[in-house]
Amino acid sequence: MKSMAKITDLVEDAGVPGLIAGIGAIILAPVFIPIVAGIGKPIAKSLIKNGIVVYEKSKGAFAELGETWEDIVAEAKAEIAEAQESSIFEATHPGESNGV
Repeated sequence: MKSMAKITDLVEDAGVPGLIAGIGAIILAPVFIPIVAGIGKPIAKSLIKNGIVVYEKSKGAFAELGETWEDIVAEAKAEIAEAQESSIFEATHPGESNGV
């Protein structure tokens, strides 16, 4: 059973280039982190603002689409009810016309 890796094992596995890269990353991190954060924050803010604008525009479009859909459904229900009333009238009053 292998025990947890020790730091010396990690250093041996990484070798000299890995050790140099690790030390360099530790030394340069305080320089690069603010630069990356300075670039990343405006980009993130821009993406969020664009998302809000798209959401607001689509909200109005979806509301209008919902109203149109409700109108279509109401018209379809009215046509079904009219057809049912017409067939009931024809069944109860054979030979009579609908006032035409």
